[in-house]
Amino acid sequence: MAPLHLFEIPRPKAFFNYMSLRTGAEIITFLMLLNKISGFYGILALLTGAPLTSLQFSMYLYSLLALCATVYLSPHIRRASPLQCLALAHLYAFDTVLNALYTAAFGVAWFYVLAQHGQDGKAAVPGAGGISTNAGFTNPKYNVSSVEVVAAPAGGLAPGQDAVASGSFMSLSVIAVLWALRVYFVFVLLAFARQVLRQHVATTSSVAWGAPGAPQDSLAENPFAEGREEGEGWRGKLGRAMLAGAPRYWLGADEDGEWMRGLGGKFRKSMEPVGVVERERRRRSGTGPPAPPRELVGQRLADLTEVR
Repeated sequence: MAPLHLFEIPRPKAFFNYMSLRTGAEIITFLMLLNKISGFYGILALLTGAPLTSLQFSMYLYSLLALCATVYLSPHIRRASPLQCLALAHLYAFDTVLNALYTAAFGVAWFYVLAQHGQDGKAAVPGAGGISTNAGFTNPKYNVSSVEVVAAPAGGLAPGQDAVASGSFMSLSVIAVLWALRVYFVFVLLAFARQVLRQHVATTSSVAWGAPGAPQDSLAENPFAEGREEGEGWRGKLGRAMLAGAPRYWLGADEDGEWMRGLGGKFRKSMEPVGVVERERRRRSGTGPPAPPRELVGQRLADLTEVR
C-alpha cells in the first residue's frame, strides 16, 4: 500500500498483497451475498407470524434490497463496467456504516435492558422484549426471596470470574478483528472501482492525463460529465454524484505525480502511434531497412507509366 498523507483514503494495490483487486472484489462480494441472505429469513419469519420490532423489520427489509442490488452489480466486476463497479463499492461502504449503526443500536439496547434488571419499569428501547426473553436472568421465571447454594471448588479449575473475563476479552478481540477486516474490504472495493474507472478514462478520454503540457495537479476528464455519452440521463447524474465526494481520489494523480502508475502504464503506451514510434526508433538506431537504389525506383515508375 502506498504511503498516504493525513486524511487520505488508503489505496491498496492488491488484495492482502497477494491477489489482484478484481479477485478481492469477487471474494468480498460473495461474502456480502451470504450475509444478505438473512433478509429472506427475516421476511419468512414475518410471514409465519413471528413478532418483529420495527428496527428488526427495517434491517431485514434493507438486507433483502441490498441482496438484490448486489446480485445485479456483481457480474459487472468481470465486465469492468465503471458505473456499476462504482455503485458496488459505494453500496458496500454504505452497508458497512449502516451495519455499524445497527450493531451500536443493538448494543445500547442490550446494556440498557440489563441495567433495568431488578427494577419495576420496563426498558423503553426497540427490541427490549426479545432481549429480555433471550437473557432470561433479567426476567426470571421463578421469583424467590432467597437461595441457598452449597458448592465446593473443584481442584485444578480456574475461578468462574476469570473464565468470564477471558471469554469477554476473546469475544471483543474477535469482533475487533472482524470489523478491521470489514473496513479493509471497503478500501479494497473502492480501490478496485478506482482502477476500473481510470482504465476507462485512459481508453476513452479525448485528452490523456499526464500529456505534455498538462498540469500535474489537474484532474482527469470526468467520464460522466455532461455532454458525454456516459453523462446522459440518470446514469450520468449517479456517476457524477458518486465522484463528487472525493474527486481527487478518483481522478487525481497519485502521490508521485503520476496518474497511470497503478495501471502498469499499458494504456499510456497503447495511446501512442506504434508505427511512427517504431520507424523513429529504427531511424535513430540505424537498424532500418536500406533504401532502394535510385535506378530501381526510376524503373518502377517507368513501368507504371507504360502500363497506364
